[in-house]
Amino acid sequence: MTRPAAGPVRAPSSAAGPVRAPSARRATPTRGPGRDRRRAAGTLCAITLLVLVAMAARVLLGTPVVTAGQALAVLSGEQVPGISFIVMDSRLPAAVVAVLAGIAFGLSGTIFQTLLRNPLASPDVIGVTLGASAGTVVAMTVFGATGAALFWSALLGGLGTAVLILLVAGAGRAGAAGAVDNRFVLVGIGVGAALNSLISYLLTRISTRSAGDVMHWMIGSLSTSTWERARVLALALAVLVPVLMVLVTRLRILQLGDDMATGLGLSVPRTRIGLILVGVTLSALTVAVTGPLSFVAFLAGPLARMLLGRPSFPLAAAMGAAIVLLADVVGQNAVPGTALPAGVITGALGAPFLLWMLTRTPGSRDER
Repeated sequence: MTRPAAGPVRAPSSAAGPVRAPSARRATPTRGPGRDRRRAAGTLCAITLLVLVAMAARVLLGTPVVTAGQALAVLSGEQVPGISFIVMDSRLPAAVVAVLAGIAFGLSGTIFQTLLRNPLASPDVIGVTLGASAGTVVAMTVFGATGAALFWSALLGGLGTAVLILLVAGAGRAGAAGAVDNRFVLVGIGVGAALNSLISYLLTRISTRSAGDVMHWMIGSLSTSTWERARVLALALAVLVPVLMVLVTRLRILQLGDDMATGLGLSVPRTRIGLILVGVTLSALTVAVTGPLSFVAFLAGPLARMLLGRPSFPLAAAMGAAIVLLADVVGQNAVPGTALPAGVITGALGAPFLLWMLTRTPGSRDER
C-alpha cells in the first residue's frame, strides 16, 4: 500500500535537477559591471600611485640630490639656500608640467582613437601634432613670435591641419563615414609628411643658433617648464575636461553607428566636430608648452586599454602623466652628466610600439 507514494517522492527529486542547474548558472555571472568598476578603480589607483612616486623621484633625483627632509622643508615654506630654488623653480614646475602635459596628450589621443575606431589615430601619427608644431615654427621663424602668440599659432596650426585632413578624407560625402575612419590615418600621415618638409625648409632659412633652439623644442623637452606654463595647461584642462565629460556620453552613442545615433536624436556631425575640437585643442596647447613629445598621445590610450580591456579616458590620462614623468626622470638621470629631453625617451619607447601596432592592425578589426 505504501508503494504508490514512492512515485510522487521521486518526482520532486527528479525535478530538483533542473532547478539546481539555473541556480549554478546564476552564481557564475557575478563578473558584471561591479567587478569591472572595481578593476578600473584599482588600476587607476595603481597608476596614480606610480605618478606620485615618479613626481617624488623627479624632485629628489638629479645633481645635486635633494633629500626628502629638505624637500618637505622647502614645501612647508622654509628657505633652504640653493635647495629652495632647485625644488620650487626648477624640478617641481617640471614635474607638474609633465603631469598636466601627459593628461592632455592621453585624453587627446584617446579621443581620436575612439572616435575614428583606429588605435593608430593619435594626434602625433595623423599629423595634428605636426600641424601645431608647424604653426609654432612658422610663428617663431617668420614672425619672431614669443609668449602667448605661440599658443595661438599652435592652436591654429593644429585646427587647420585637422580640418584639412577631414576634407581630404571625405568627411562631408554621403555614406563615407566608415571610409573616413579608415582613410583619416593615411591622409594624416601624408599631410604630416608635407608639414615635416615645411618645417625642415624653414630651419634652413634661419640662423644656426635659432635653428638649434627650434630643433631642441621640436624634440620635446620639459627643461623650460615654469609655473606660468603649468597654469596655462591647468586652465586649459579645467575648461576642456568638463566639456569632454559631456561629449563622452555622446561618443558612446556615436559608437553604435551613425544611423542608430541619428535615430536616437544625436547630431552626429556636431558631436564629431566637438570631439575633434577638444582633441586638437588639448594637443596643440600642450605642444606649444612642451614641444611635440613623441608618441605620448599614441601610447597612453592603447596601454590603458590593455590594462582594462576597454577604452578608458581617466586611465588614459593617468597613463599619459606616468609616461611623460617617467620619461623625464629617465632622461635626467640615466646618463650621468647628460640630461636627455623627455621627447627622446618617449620617441624611443613609441617607435617599437608603433611597429607592433602596425603588425597587428589587420587583426584588430574585431576590437572596433
